[in-house]
Amino acid sequence: MRATAEVFRYGVAARLTLLAAALSGAVVAAGHGQEPGKPYRTAQNIDGLISRIAFGSCSHQERPQEVLRTVVARNPDLFIYLGDNIYGDTRDMEVLRSKYGQLGARPEFQLLRSAIPVAAIWDDHDYGENDAGNEYPFKEESKEIFLEFWGEPKESERRSRPGIYTAHIFRDEEKGRALQVILLDTRTFRDPLAHNRIPSWKNDYHPDPNPEKTLLGGEQWKWLQEQLLVEADLRIIATSIQFAHEYNGWESWTNLPSELEKMVESIRSARAEGVLFISGDVHWGEISVLRAPGLYPLHDVTASGINQDWPSVEPNRNRVGEVVRDYNFGMIEVDWEAEDPGVELRIHDVSGEARVKAEIRLSELKFEE
Repeated sequence: MRATAEVFRYGVAARLTLLAAALSGAVVAAGHGQEPGKPYRTAQNIDGLISRIAFGSCSHQERPQEVLRTVVARNPDLFIYLGDNIYGDTRDMEVLRSKYGQLGARPEFQLLRSAIPVAAIWDDHDYGENDAGNEYPFKEESKEIFLEFWGEPKESERRSRPGIYTAHIFRDEEKGRALQVILLDTRTFRDPLAHNRIPSWKNDYHPDPNPEKTLLGGEQWKWLQEQLLVEADLRIIATSIQFAHEYNGWESWTNLPSELEKMVESIRSARAEGVLFISGDVHWGEISVLRAPGLYPLHDVTASGINQDWPSVEPNRNRVGEVVRDYNFGMIEVDWEAEDPGVELRIHDVSGEARVKAEIRLSELKFEE
């Protein structure tokens, strides 16, 4: 996401302040903050099919996060952090670790983690730098801090390969139903974007037609295409940046149109049905729908931010319903008991009110015969 007033540059004095807070117990170490002997639950701890998935992004570690209390009250089966989970913005890994510790010490965060299994991906600010991609020099060090904080199991494939992408499958063998959650890494492998120097484009970036540029990188693309062949009724693809919206000049898939088309073609060629996207980053909430030839409509539920907002909202002809400018989180709820399961997409504000809603059936997320 574009730079905001929350992007800080830490000098020696600030690092000493963070260190003093850590030593005094005001900031817990990354991965700590839970009750001793009771580690936080992750997606790997879930057994069986799930039907209520909550998600959100953009949470500054120094600000209240009351949205998380509202999430807990709605009792989802899983919460997905979509990135900018802290505002790190540093090349000093001790500063980054301390900022995760600040998040871990927040009572709202501890309430969420003690009540609900969590999965996470990163965006730029928790990766390390505003709008950073594969040029960020501390990607491996940042990854280790990320995995430690989010309680990634030691045997996880995430620890044995570059990047943080991963996937989970939740099944009910008796019902013959399966939900797949695919978590993408849009930072580690992404080539530099095309900065705006042309008056006809707006904001920071314009679409770059160079087909050689990548967002996900070769190995992640190969892995994703294999994941799309896994048997599942519903697939939730989590991407830190928006996918299905109209170009608006900020970071998103629209800045690398060949990669966006590659995603569409990957879904088409795999005949992967039931695909939905969830995204964050922009500091507002909305539901977008991308319509492509030979493919069912691709919905993208953007939930942003947990405690971040933005003074303006970009036009989006792919938007369904209204935009949510208040602090928010997203929900996907599936009625697996129905013969043709219903899927409800929602964006809730801090009061719990569903401000935007879209209802679809799994049969609407299938290819025509």
